[in-house]
Amino acid sequence: DPEAAADDFRHRIKHYEKTYEQVGDDEGGYIRRVDAGARVEVNQLQGYLPSRLVSFLMNLHLSERLIWLTRHGESIYNISGRIGGDPDLAPRGERFARSLAAFVHQRTGHANGIAVWTSSLKRTVRTAVALERPSLPWRALDEIDAGVCDGMTYDEIHTAMPDEYAARARDKFRYRYPRGESYQDVIQRLDPVILELERQQCSVLVIAHQAVLRALYAYFTELPAEDCPFLPVPMHTVIELRPHAYGCDERRIPLAPLLEQ
Repeated sequence: DPEAAADDFRHRIKHYEKTYEQVGDDEGGYIRRVDAGARVEVNQLQGYLPSRLVSFLMNLHLSERLIWLTRHGESIYNISGRIGGDPDLAPRGERFARSLAAFVHQRTGHANGIAVWTSSLKRTVRTAVALERPSLPWRALDEIDAGVCDGMTYDEIHTAMPDEYAARARDKFRYRYPRGESYQDVIQRLDPVILELERQQCSVLVIAHQAVLRALYAYFTELPAEDCPFLPVPMHTVIELRPHAYGCDERRIPLAPLLEQ
């Protein structure tokens, strides 16, 4: 019963108050958040990681908002199975962009109470155009850099570079394309994006790419980083995340049925 649960919680707080001992300034370095972040106190901190923690904790909040993650509409490279590049949208991708715009308008109306973020690549920027709202391009949201394999199909990589193909199959998370990136690299460059996502108090629509969205999804759903390369992030589907104090609720909304209308 909700009332019984709330009463139990209040009694638990009273029990904790009997044994709670406030940290003292002479006990060394600490970061203390008061009243869910209304005040942040810092004492005797040194070094890079503690300073990053301060910045992160200062941007956490409990305001309710939605985070929508979606891949760009189908591109010319998607049709031919090629990776990387900066191709334009295919006709089906253009129709998805209009379906996405209709979905966002239905959920938010004409108000600009939503932030729209894209990568710097053409296919995400073009997907956002149909929204008729300002969008912010982030280079950090660009797809994983395929290096010398950019523009190739996986079959072509298998034929031309069998050792690289096998290395990727053995450890997809740590494998780095020659002169390119690994999933591990992608996670590191997403650090400022995640910090800004935590700071936002309005809803955010992120239009990006499969590897990048896998990493963001893993962060908000608290999945191990090593799971990133295998998480399902289908095209033409909006992943709706609702962060709250004890986790993140998720809903997936396929928009593909609207494409032919």
